[in-house]
Formats: sequence, structure tokens, C-alpha cells
Amino acid sequence: MADDEEDISIGRIPELYKPPALLPIAQLRDQLLYAIETHPVTIVVGETGSGKTTQIPKFLFQAGWCNKGQQIAVTQPRRIAATSVAARVAEELNTQLGQQVGYSIRFEDVTSANTQVKFVTDGLLLREMLVDPLLKRYSVVMVDEAHERSLSSDILLGLLKKVLRKREDLRIVVSSATLEAERFLEYFNPDAEEKVFGKTREEYGRIIGIEGRTFPVEVQYLLEPTNNYVETAVDAVMSVHENEGEGDILVFLTGREEIDDAIDLLGDRIADLPSTSQRLMPLPLYAGLPTEDQNLVFRKSPPNTRKVIFSTNIAEASITIDGIVFVLDSGYVKLRNYDARLGIENLNVVPVSKASATQRAGRAGRTRPGKCFRLYTETAFERLEEATFPEIQRSNLAPVVLQLLNLGITNVVRFDYLSPPPSSLITRALDLLYSLGALDANARLTKPLGARMAELPLEPMLSKALLQAANPEFGCLSEMLSIAAMMTLQGNAFVSHDGNKKQLDNARRKFAVEEGDHLTLYNVYEAFVKSGIQNVQWCHQNHLNHKNMVKAVSVRKQLAAYLDRFGVKENALTSSSSGVLRVGGLPLAERVRRCLTTGFFAHAARMKSDGSFTTVDGKTTLWAHPSSVFFHRKADWVIYTEILSTRDKIYIRDLSTVSMDWLTEYAPEYYKVKEGRR
Repeated sequence: MADDEEDISIGRIPELYKPPALLPIAQLRDQLLYAIETHPVTIVVGETGSGKTTQIPKFLFQAGWCNKGQQIAVTQPRRIAATSVAARVAEELNTQLGQQVGYSIRFEDVTSANTQVKFVTDGLLLREMLVDPLLKRYSVVMVDEAHERSLSSDILLGLLKKVLRKREDLRIVVSSATLEAERFLEYFNPDAEEKVFGKTREEYGRIIGIEGRTFPVEVQYLLEPTNNYVETAVDAVMSVHENEGEGDILVFLTGREEIDDAIDLLGDRIADLPSTSQRLMPLPLYAGLPTEDQNLVFRKSPPNTRKVIFSTNIAEASITIDGIVFVLDSGYVKLRNYDARLGIENLNVVPVSKASATQRAGRAGRTRPGKCFRLYTETAFERLEEATFPEIQRSNLAPVVLQLLNLGITNVVRFDYLSPPPSSLITRALDLLYSLGALDANARLTKPLGARMAELPLEPMLSKALLQAANPEFGCLSEMLSIAAMMTLQGNAFVSHDGNKKQLDNARRKFAVEEGDHLTLYNVYEAFVKSGIQNVQWCHQNHLNHKNMVKAVSVRKQLAAYLDRFGVKENALTSSSSGVLRVGGLPLAERVRRCLTTGFFAHAARMKSDGSFTTVDGKTTLWAHPSSVFFHRKADWVIYTEILSTRDKIYIRDLSTVSMDWLTEYAPEYYKVKEGRR
């Protein structure tokens, strides 16, 4: 999963696109098709905007790569790209989205029996391999944006390398925006003396470069470092607006909070502008943004108006926003980082790499000469890492290890990784999966629990809790299905109107229960379904994101279908919306929290007297996220499902109260409690 996980579905605006014939890739059509025909692996190097993502699948489709009933798969590291590019290619081929061209992302499949070109996330194609290990339904697999080195794309490349040794007819196209091409080619190439299907190293793969940007971008730096890049970014927006020519502005920040702050600050400055000057229109772009707000980013600016788009690294690759002439780069990005010692995965704000900074600058030169203002010094740029550290070397690998084991790869340590992960991350993943009951003492997948956990499209901890919910001692499958569906939503179920945080807090309070956020989410889901799922007005009144809530209903149905296939059926007798039904003398709220503990025991924390929390080993201080029931409420022990790092605090989200005894009861191997000590 990428660092800024998003679920953005965008209605693309046709007039903003260059006609395909004018894209840099158009003149290489024949050369590309010849390379793909004659080599198992083709590496395509080209900047974002060169047309590789939209045009290569079209070239392949038109050249007959689907004529024998097979499909072309195009993988993307981000959902926003899979959905939006599929819509664009369908439009260019004059077909309805979901017919000849479609997309498939987690919990959303817009394809049909007629689909021949399919855009998917890397992770989804990995899941398809559980059913179709040799990917026989595909004639070509194109791995796009491979330079981003997402966790799923790295694993996918490793598996594709194995598949190529067994399928002479398969073609792999790897597209990358940076010059990592040699590395990718070397990875796929046979050894010096080896031949694969009669092909030597020289015949196995080919690199093709596409000339990308056609307009120069002038780069400027700060003379002195800034201690607040959000304020500096807003100052720079005003400076560009007052001193530069026409053109929209793209500002790179690290996350939603910074973007909201920047838009608030800019709003105050806009109020002081003379009424005669050109208007400024600030727009956010980040994960979980409502669709109507996302669409504004891609629309042409209204007359006498300059758009200022404040974005996370979503806009760095994957998508192209035309009309951008000025880029302001904060020089920072939020990256996932996993602490194997503590078992805590968090998002840290870190300096970007030189490769990312170059990508960001390139967004300014799409349609005319542009300018990039780096909000850091040239010395700071020189000190940056060359490329972003691969995600596989800084992530919780439990989901990946579970997938590899389920694919029959028993020795995960010796798997042919593009960049081998540190052994500590593999060890931690194996330990966690063992304590969850997914692996036996020989690191083999348990049946049925481990195999079922691997098949569910959820994080292992949540998979375990959901599968346990049907057990008679918990009897809360209906409730856990609703909670799990709500937990898969990108962004929050709640949404503020016009930034009114007080109204938002009041709306949240209506659904809140003292036991915690998971049961609060359950209340939200139940109330939404009772109101009628088409009731947009009810959602608006209760500050809920209607699109996200409809998605939760769909996800719940899909999860129930998975369980049904396992023979685990939802039984109406096991659930009660009144919350007082007892099984074995325990009320519903306690059964749900006990059930959650069976999955999330490793995410336990204890509240201290100052309202903060501490991890079980007492070494890390955590704080309840402002969206949590426990932001202003006391608890003793809690489990949490998400952790977020900001510049000053580590926040935990989705908390529920638990008893310390439950931790030792459901995870005795994980919590070896010494006699007389807690």
C-alpha cells in the first residue's frame, strides 16, 4: 500500500488532456510494440505526463494482445490512478467504463466479461495470484510507477520473475519515471550462463526511453532555512500571485492537517486582497476527500481565478493536473515507518528524496515553461537521499508474509526480493502471525485459520478478530462485520461542513459510547442503515460522508460473502442492536471488545494520569486522536487499531477499553506475564 493511502475516484475532464497523437510516446509506438513482441521484459523509462500509462495499454490492445481471450493488466501503486486512468483510456477507446476497459481495486470491481484492459492496484493483482498463480488470464502485465517501490509492487515483481520462468508467452512491461531501469532489467535478466526459453541475457529484456517534459522548469531555493514550511508556503503563494504571470499553483505538503492549516492561513490573506485583483481559489487534494471536492482540482479554473492546489504526494506521480505552472515544494513527505522492536507502524514526516523533488518540479512544465520554488536551501537539496527508501525495508511485513505463505512460498527469508528487507522485519512478522494463530511452530500456515486470514482482504489483526466473532464465546459476527467494514474506509466516516469543528464534535457525540470508538462506529453504521442508505440529507445533518457510508455497506456485503464461502454464516440470533443480549452471561459490548482483543492484543496501551497512554513496555508515549471517544475521557487499558505520527505527538485512533486479563487470556504467548507482576 502506498504511503498516503487514498480512495479517490475522479471524473476526469476531457478538454484538459493532450490529444494522444501529441503525447511524447506516440512516435515510439512501433518500437515499443516490437520490443514487447520480441522480449519477455520491456522497461519503459519516461516522466509522468509522457503518456506511458494511458497509451501503452491502448497500443497493446490495438495490436491484438487480447485476441486470444486474454486480458492486459496494468498495475498502479495507488487507487486514485487505477480508477482515473481506466476512465481516461475507456474514453479514448470510446467504450463505457467497465466494458472493454475496467478497473478493480479492493472492494470495488468495475469490470465485466467483456473487459480486456484492466487497471488494478498492485495489491489486488497479488490477491488474484491466490486463484491464478501463473496469471494465465493475462497476456501482458504492465507494472506502472515501479520506481515508487511500493511494498506490493516490489513483491509483485518478485512473483512475476518466477512466473516468467514458467510462461514463455507472458510479457512484462515495467514503467518507471526515474533511471532505475538498469536495476529492474538486471533483476529480471537470467544469470550469465542461463537461458530462459532459449533466450540469453541480451535477448531477454530491453530498455526504451521516452522523452518526457517539453518545457523548461526554473528551480529556485530559499537562501535561509525556514522553521515553518506551512507558513512559508502560504507566503510563497501570495508572492507568486502578486509577482508572477498566469497559471495555477501546486503546493506539496505532507498531510490533511497541514493542508487544512494552509488553506485557513491563505483564506485570511485572500480577505486582504484588493477586489480588482485576480481571485485565488485554494483547493485540497488528499486521501479520503469527498468526490465533489476532488473533481474541483481537475476542472479548468473559472475566469479571472487562479487555482492553488494543496496536495500530499498523491500529485507527485500517478495523476497529471494540467494548468499547473508553479510548484511550491515543502521538501517533506509522510512515509510509513515500522519499528520492529516496538511493533508500531507509524507515518513520519521526513525529507523527500532527490528523485521525488525532481518529480515534483516536473509538474510545473507540462503545458508551458514553469517555475518550482523549493522551500528549503540548495544545500539541503544536495544533502537529500538520491531515492526514496523502498517501502519493503521500512514496513510491517505481516500481511506480505501471510500472502507469500498462502501462495506456497514457504521460505520467505530466501524469496528473491528486489531489495531484501531487514531480517528483523521478517522475524517480527513471523512472530506476530504466530501469536495470531496464523502460523504453526514450523512457520507453516495453519488450517483453516491462517489460510482464511490470508484470503480476507483485511490486515491480519482485523482478519483474526472478524474470524473469531462467529465463535460461540463471542457471538458477535454481525456487529464485527459492520465494524470491520467501517474500519476499511479511507478517511473518516465523519466530515465537517465549512470547517466547523464544533458541529462536527457534536455530531460525533450523538453516536459515541463509553466503551470506545469501535462500538461508536457500529452505532454510526446501524443508524445509517436504519435511515435508508440513499438518505443523503440524513448524512449531511449528521456530518457523515454519504459516499463512504454507502461504501461501508458494500464492503460489509463482500466480507459476509467471503465468510459464507468459508462456511461461516451470519446468524441473526447472535446479534442484537439493543446491546443487551447475553451469551455466556456477557453483554454484547463486552463480547465485541473481547473479540477485538483476540486480533489487536499487540496494540495495547495503558492510560496515565495526564491523559496520555503508554505502550505495554512503558517506553513510548501515545495520545488519543482528537477524533476518538477517549480524547477527553478516562480509561485504563485500551487496544487501538491505527497509529499516526505528527511532528510533536504520536496519536492512536480507533480505541476500545479492554481488561488487562483479556490480553493475557487471548495472547498468552505474546504476553508472558511474570508471577506477581503486571
